[in-house]
Amino acid sequence: MLFTVFIAVVIGVGWGFGYFYDSPVILLGSIVFSLAMSGASFLFADNIALGLAKAKPVAHEDNPELYHLVENLAIAAGAPVPKIYIINDPSPNAFATGRAPDRATIAVTSGLLQKLNKTELEGVLGHELSHIENRDTLIAVTAAVLVGFVAILADIFLRSPRWFGRDDDSKELRSAFYLVGVVLAIIAPIAVNLIQLAISRKREFLADASSALLTRYPEGLASALEKISTDQTSMRSPASATAHLWIADPFKVKRASSIFATHPPIAERIQRLREMSL
Repeated sequence: MLFTVFIAVVIGVGWGFGYFYDSPVILLGSIVFSLAMSGASFLFADNIALGLAKAKPVAHEDNPELYHLVENLAIAAGAPVPKIYIINDPSPNAFATGRAPDRATIAVTSGLLQKLNKTELEGVLGHELSHIENRDTLIAVTAAVLVGFVAILADIFLRSPRWFGRDDDSKELRSAFYLVGVVLAIIAPIAVNLIQLAISRKREFLADASSALLTRYPEGLASALEKISTDQTSMRSPASATAHLWIADPFKVKRASSIFATHPPIAERIQRLREMSL
């Protein structure tokens, strides 16, 4: 439902700007451009995310214990074994990316491997594998593209010196159109960002539950999240564009309101997991 609303907002913004410019070509162009951006993201977003994180591929002989954990979880889930990458960063964190299970990647930081025990690491890997199996990686990429596209439209509108409205409209009506357009240009990016964050938070809860069912040990992931949340090591160079992909907020920001958070509160995630153990 959230994703349907998200797409409707994008189309509505394109239609609105097309009306204000008195040009239906803008709506058509916005749809074509968004499809082109979505296609490019569908094909290359995983490589972009891995590049931003400075992740390096790891072979079986480089870290057999990690490889076997991922392989065993994939077999238990009946899924293809994803590629495995390691990020040289002391902060414990991980993310998954890829447009389909047979083209997926799990990336973990060196800090995660050093600071978690085997059952905790298995819980985190199960969480990321669940993201892949639930197609969350594809949803996250598409949502990010739509957010960026609305932001571009809003920026074009606000920077344009043209007086909006149709030529046959009165001056008062054109002024009203312009006022509505400015409000829309300001509010639309905020609205679609909130929808994206809502989608991200819902999928985190689902991946937690799926990991607990896959590993049959909810306490493993709960304990891992506890260690990750209390660890004070900051990531070296987190990218805001990929913040929603990580298992925990890489910026470790304590936000005044949860509606602006990329992740649900870790305390709530831990509580839900421990209730599954009862």
